[in-house]
Amino acid sequence: MMAAANGVAGSSAKKPLFSFGVIADVQYADIPDGCSFLGVPRYYRHSINVLQRAVSSWNKHGNIKFSINFGDIIDGYCPKDKSLWAVQKVLDEFDKFDGPTYHMFGNHCLYNLPRSKLVSLLKMPTNSDRAYYDFSPCPEFRIVVLDAYDFSCLGWPHDHPVTAAAMKLLDEKNPNTDKNSPDGLVGVDRRFVKFNGAVGKEQLSWLNDVLQDASALHQNVIICSHLPMDPGASSPAALMWNYDEVMAIVRQYNCVKACFAGHDHKGGHSVDLHGVHHRTLEAALECPPGTSAFGYVEVYPDRLLLVGSDRMADTEICFCDIACRF
Repeated sequence: MMAAANGVAGSSAKKPLFSFGVIADVQYADIPDGCSFLGVPRYYRHSINVLQRAVSSWNKHGNIKFSINFGDIIDGYCPKDKSLWAVQKVLDEFDKFDGPTYHMFGNHCLYNLPRSKLVSLLKMPTNSDRAYYDFSPCPEFRIVVLDAYDFSCLGWPHDHPVTAAAMKLLDEKNPNTDKNSPDGLVGVDRRFVKFNGAVGKEQLSWLNDVLQDASALHQNVIICSHLPMDPGASSPAALMWNYDEVMAIVRQYNCVKACFAGHDHKGGHSVDLHGVHHRTLEAALECPPGTSAFGYVEVYPDRLLLVGSDRMADTEICFCDIACRF
């Protein structure tokens, strides 16, 4: 796919403002291959080879300004006495990239280590223990990285108020004894499972301020989250608990052009009713040996072009889709 997509990009008279690498759900673990609860094969040791190929490809490209890892750096089945070792092993591969990598939490990260430890290990560019942030690679664009587990049952101490409040919500929304099971839940209500989470109130307020500021500066915004935020780009059981609240804030402004996510390993793409593109990235974990799922995004003033490897589909995101809805 990469060669074909490069042909598409090369046909444009304009060079991209910048490009950035993307990879999702590496979920490395030094354990034998297995399967998801749906029976999909998972290649725990091979996934780090996918990352190695990604880094090599980005470096050979020569113009990848930074990369974004969409969470789940290691797998929940990783032996807990090896969690720190496994995270560092994967980070050592990211460190071979000729640029910075921006990380976010996934549920599997939080199965292994507490949030406070991960913020430090993943070198998140924040001035506190919070795991959400934004940055501007060029004056015309801003990248917003959300913490999709800010309000969740994962990563907080068992006696933390957030843990208690999140469990209370799950008890109200999901009658199953196993809160990781969506059995009996219908439609988008299937998202109320323990392996998902939400953006908390403080983060919602922060997001509103960031988008307000970006609008004032006439910046285009790309939102990145481990959890998808549109039913058209994801299985219902993989959606963020309060994706509707997040998107209600997004719709107050005309600056957000695309939302990228991981988590739902098969990937997906949709354009919501307000013209915002949602692209869920295919997982590195589910690549059989010899195959890959990673890519890079070329950023133009009027569009984005995701150039994928063999299991990550190329995707063109035209900003006119948004303009036409207003």
